[in-house]
Amino acid sequence: MSRKPTPAQSGDRSRTELVFDRPQLMAQLFGEFDKNLLALESRLGVYITARGNKVGLEGTAESVAQARDVLHGLYNRISRGEVVDTGLIEAVIAMSAEPTLAGIIQADTGGGAPQIMIRTRKKTIVPRTMAQAHYMRQLLNNDIIFALGPAGTGKTYIAVAQAVAQLITGSVQRLILSRPAVEAGEKLGFLPGDMKEKVDPYLRPLYDALNDCLPAEQVERRIASGEIEIAPIAFMRGRTLSDAFIILDEAQNTTPAQMKMFLTRFGENSRMVVCGDPKQTDLPGGMSASGLNDAVGRLEGVEGLSICRFGSADVVRHPIVGRIVEAYEGKSD
Repeated sequence: MSRKPTPAQSGDRSRTELVFDRPQLMAQLFGEFDKNLLALESRLGVYITARGNKVGLEGTAESVAQARDVLHGLYNRISRGEVVDTGLIEAVIAMSAEPTLAGIIQADTGGGAPQIMIRTRKKTIVPRTMAQAHYMRQLLNNDIIFALGPAGTGKTYIAVAQAVAQLITGSVQRLILSRPAVEAGEKLGFLPGDMKEKVDPYLRPLYDALNDCLPAEQVERRIASGEIEIAPIAFMRGRTLSDAFIILDEAQNTTPAQMKMFLTRFGENSRMVVCGDPKQTDLPGGMSASGLNDAVGRLEGVEGLSICRFGSADVVRHPIVGRIVEAYEGKSD
């Protein structure tokens, strides 16, 4: 890989060369047709040359230092079996600017496993942002966790992964996933099928997260045996949920009465995670009618309860999603 250098925007130019000790990993690091390196050049304003297991960097001192850290970070993740995609590249770039990056992942020179991770049957999940790292710590240390923020920040996905990990190890006996079946322009009664078939479309994101963490046959078997239960929030009334990992998704679409009902289902040896975007409620009354906003206002500071907040910088989908979130958050409703 060799291209004409692009002029630096500002500052003195700097050059450095990186040498990686496992040439067989270079194809994954560089990406097909060097697309990963092209993405780094575009995002960081550096010029990159690559030959064999050697990578040359040229640009401002700051951009070269950041590109070096990002490449080392990506290389170490590939060494641990992670797949490099656009979301991971963006996440590592964002994390490279954080002064406490070493608190999330062991130093590049260590080559060890990350200090924070969630292991499931199909993959190992590590944090891609500072907020995700904090969230994963709280999932281990608190009984009830509220995860607040826009779509694409990993709130539900990480909670499902942690729930599956605890189910596998036997820390909990059941996994209960719930979501309000809020009607957004189409009445439930107009949909074909029985009650399960009517509500399943609303619960599809939870199935998707489960299938990403467990083989499909295990998901089906555990649902059939009752180890995994996926149901609308209305089905939670009158129950006490013990020895369970309980997740409420899209919690911004609950009413205050529904939220109180759900939170008071909490039983012995359980963990509860409430996920939602306070700014995206579909309830007729808007944000003021949301049980999520009401609960956060009442419960922040309660012992044993943690509130984790995510922003547009924590979006780990396509980079444009973060920019869309920023554009919408910058305008009043």
